[in-house]
Amino acid sequence: MSDHLVKKRLGYALVLGSLAALGPLCTDLYLPALPSLANELNTNTATSQLSLTAGLLGLGAGQLIFGPLSDRFGRMRPLLLSLMLLLGASVWCAMAPNIDQLIIARLLQGIAGAGGAVLSRAVARDLYSGHDLTKFFALLMLVNGLAPIIAPVLGGGLLTFLSWRGIFGALATISILLFIFSATKLHETLPVERRSQGGAGAMIKSLGMLLRERQFMGLCLTQGFIMAGMFAYIGASPFVLQQIYHLSPVTFSLCFAINGMGLVLAAQVSTRLAAVWGELMMVKIGLIIAAVASVILVIAGALQAPLVTLLVPLFFSIINIGIIGPNAGSLAMQSQGRNAGSASALLGVSMFALGATSVPLTGIGGTSALSMALTLCGCFAIAILIFVLVAHPTFAKKTAAA
Repeated sequence: MSDHLVKKRLGYALVLGSLAALGPLCTDLYLPALPSLANELNTNTATSQLSLTAGLLGLGAGQLIFGPLSDRFGRMRPLLLSLMLLLGASVWCAMAPNIDQLIIARLLQGIAGAGGAVLSRAVARDLYSGHDLTKFFALLMLVNGLAPIIAPVLGGGLLTFLSWRGIFGALATISILLFIFSATKLHETLPVERRSQGGAGAMIKSLGMLLRERQFMGLCLTQGFIMAGMFAYIGASPFVLQQIYHLSPVTFSLCFAINGMGLVLAAQVSTRLAAVWGELMMVKIGLIIAAVASVILVIAGALQAPLVTLLVPLFFSIINIGIIGPNAGSLAMQSQGRNAGSASALLGVSMFALGATSVPLTGIGGTSALSMALTLCGCFAIAILIFVLVAHPTFAKKTAAA
């Protein structure tokens, strides 16, 4: 890697991290408004959570669109298109007269917001490899991690003088600013000679090849189910902490921010340790933390424990994302060069599609601390099984062959 790229690493992380933050912003900014949104639109908790589910499905589906497109046409044109679509979808969300239209608009908003998420990883792979890629992913998580910390706090603050519709208006404003920023500050990182050839058939073939790579898909699904647990927390925590434990929107946002800060710090520490112990070891450590913390969280939920007793295992359940995320993502992307956009898309779609499935599970029979904890624990258990049975054996074979 050239000295020029080393000097530019932080700058790229700030720009690409802001784009990657579109996913968390689309989901987290309006979290404190979910209860009031449900009341105003005359709907119940489970139905209002479908607006979050729709956004997550869109974030997953959009990556399957913009990832392969970026391998074919370069990174910039799909990125600017996604930001234009995000503006239109955010305006529709702000003006939606009922929950049905809001769910549709949220789906489109998620599709549009996926552009920044998938292309930030693809551009990183264009520029870096090996431990440099892991370090850059950690920088992305540092910048990107500010979004889930700031977004609910900002959303809670906005609710003091705006309705939930105003929050979607804020997202529309953010999309305009990011469009201007991207158009003036970024440049194309995928030369024409490195772009995939052919039309839709070639893009589908590229995705099909990745689906057959056991190591890549094992890491992809491991990360996906870990993130599904986090999205279950994102979808259920506003109701658990505000309606059951009676926290105000601002206090809830502060609790959410503490967990986000822990996630960011865990990402930075794990990346430094990965330079010594390796990314594979850090993934294993993260999965152990996930297992222990989520089991304790289930016990706390079953006993209807006091708030502090619930928040401590919840904190450790969330920070493992910062350990597993950059390390598993780097291991998965390191083997992908020409197909970085498609690989990034599959990483993203696994996270958001599985997350969209986990959110409604927390509302079955009524959202509670126990339902949230059981969903987290179940997602983490599946992630561990996939890693042990699918991903890890491929590393063992490579070690034996060496």
